[in-house]
Amino acid sequence: MAATMATGSRVLFLSCGFAFLLLLFSMECVHGANSSVVIPHHPDKGTHGSTKLSMTGLRDRHLPFTDEQHYQILNENKRQNRMGRKQKINEELPHADYDDLRNQLKAIVNSKRFITATRGKYSVWRREHGSGKDTLLIWMKDQVILGRVLTRVAHENKNGKVKRNLTMLVKDSLDLIGEANSDTELKEGAMEQALKMHLGLAEAKKEVYDCEVVAKKLRAMIKTIEEAVMALKRKAIFLMQVASWTTSKPLHCLHLQLTNDYFLHDHSHMKSPDKGKTEDPSLYHYAIFSDNVLATSVVIGSAIDKAKEPENHVFHIVTDRLNFAAMQMWFINNPPLLATVEVESIDKFKWLNSSYSPVLQQLELAVLDEDVKLMNPKYLSMLNHLRFYIPELFPKLNKILFLDDDVVVQKDLTPLWVIDMKGLVNGAVETCKKNLHDFGSYLNFSNMKISQNFNPHACGWAFGMNIFDLKQWRLHNLTGVYHYWQDLIAWRLPASLEETH
Repeated sequence: MAATMATGSRVLFLSCGFAFLLLLFSMECVHGANSSVVIPHHPDKGTHGSTKLSMTGLRDRHLPFTDEQHYQILNENKRQNRMGRKQKINEELPHADYDDLRNQLKAIVNSKRFITATRGKYSVWRREHGSGKDTLLIWMKDQVILGRVLTRVAHENKNGKVKRNLTMLVKDSLDLIGEANSDTELKEGAMEQALKMHLGLAEAKKEVYDCEVVAKKLRAMIKTIEEAVMALKRKAIFLMQVASWTTSKPLHCLHLQLTNDYFLHDHSHMKSPDKGKTEDPSLYHYAIFSDNVLATSVVIGSAIDKAKEPENHVFHIVTDRLNFAAMQMWFINNPPLLATVEVESIDKFKWLNSSYSPVLQQLELAVLDEDVKLMNPKYLSMLNHLRFYIPELFPKLNKILFLDDDVVVQKDLTPLWVIDMKGLVNGAVETCKKNLHDFGSYLNFSNMKISQNFNPHACGWAFGMNIFDLKQWRLHNLTGVYHYWQDLIAWRLPASLEETH
């Protein structure tokens, strides 16, 4: 799975490169079209201006020319200047000095150190994972992209010489790039190859370069890469689902053994933890909703290990009926030091039924209708929806920290309880990046009610660790608001997940 996701990252990086080159080519086309409008003065005049200024200058001097002669002179000057520029470019490009190009490239690389305003903006991937200094690597990758495009154009134009030359240059560049992720990882000779590629592309542009054709080729390559990225995303989601559905035999046997021991030793009549602690709002309370015994034990163990006053920490575990005995037995055999652990079954809360909770109604209907999209345990299990009923689960508490069962605590969390939330209900970590975890991924915006009241680009948040002010939650009746919207609309799975099913 890691290899699949790494491949997706590299493909996504190339897609960003295609889009960047396409933008440059579009600007070049526009510049080329606009440059033909301005007609410079004759070089002998020593200044540059427009056609209108040139005619004004001629008329102010009262030269004995008619209007038609004025235009003929200006057009001739324009043609000669244009031919002169073309001739100069044709003379310079094939014989570009190798050392001059090397010095220019070094100057460009060195100048990047001082342009702090644009550093790290090459792509989203580079802002998150890179330093923004790998100029040579980026340049070589862009050269490879453009080389492949021009190779296809040369093939269509039946220009075998250009095609063979570019094919060889692209191959040599790829060999030197290899698996490099930075300039320091490039193989020896990368600089020389980049300069050779630069000259080769310059020669190819003179013979087969067509702005419109190149733009079309880049769009086609972008589309292909985007399709590959989506395929990899679907594959990654499928593999994650397989991993979540597949329980190894030792772990399965652990649950069975714990359940057997629980009933064998008649722990079902065991007294619950001290209610004075589990309902004391002055202590530090945690909520964990999970059916995974080992994962829950890791969360609690790491939190207690980092806590400065573990005796003041209370952990509330809610699990399903199938795993209640195993979860209870684990903490009987492995009692946490000083801290309090309370294990409860979701069946204990009789008020939580389909007549009260709209999501339970939807889940029951989905099962009856065999809705495949909701067969995923992540959406079918009520434990994943229980977080919206926390104030009712713990009516005597004022503040609680919600933790997912995939969290490992690495520092004392008690400062979270003294944060001034300024009348807000939830304190969470924002995880909205690109199109991930925004409202458009979870809500059905084809529904008029949704589109009128929500912003599809608004950021969601991670439920891995949330601090809830239950007093404010009850004051605003957020559970009632949640029910209101559940009655109006249905949550939808992300498109990629639907396609996987």
